[in-house]
Amino acid sequence: MDERTVGSAGEHRLQEELGTADRAGNFYRDQVLDHLNGRMQEFVSRQEMVFVATADSHGECDCSFRAGPPGFVRVYGESTLTYPDYRGNGVMASLGNCRENPHIGLLFLDFGADRIGLHVNGTARVVLDEAMRELHPELPVDSVPGRRAKVWVEVTVEEAYIHCSKHIPRMSRVPTVNRAWGTDDMRRKGGDWFGSAGDRRAAEQAEAESSPG
Repeated sequence: MDERTVGSAGEHRLQEELGTADRAGNFYRDQVLDHLNGRMQEFVSRQEMVFVATADSHGECDCSFRAGPPGFVRVYGESTLTYPDYRGNGVMASLGNCRENPHIGLLFLDFGADRIGLHVNGTARVVLDEAMRELHPELPVDSVPGRRAKVWVEVTVEEAYIHCSKHIPRMSRVPTVNRAWGTDDMRRKGGDWFGSAGDRRAAEQAEAESSPG
């Protein structure tokens, strides 16, 4: 990939202002690909989590987290990957953004033995499960109901590059028991951990008590 065509005008201006243009140019030339090479494909195929960045048609951003069993993000050659969208809170923020604005950024981080990351940027397409299975009939039907996708996100890869290990903490795996995939149990989903619903109820009660009559 030609480093002159990589990155935004804004980042290139900042590189010039801060004196990092040569360093950035080396990174573009040596690390940024327009496809997934073999090692990247193998890396993605065994990950259990990914951070997903999207934006709506106005550029308002959303960053979300997706997880599944190893290989839940499926790689189809060097230019395409897909991941299932499991049952969640019903808001559809990421999927809605993809419908308005197909640009998507994925960040895979391995906190274990490899302690390395991979950025994948591209364009996204929302595909119903039935249509995806017509394209890829080998897709398994997950034994866990909460991991059966209604839709998939198909990503056409435009950029792929390393996220360096120096600031990635090393973490150890612990056994996971009875993970509540797809549950509507508010307690198992985290309840009102940040107190948002409680704050709203308290505000409504205070407003009611202060109202005349």
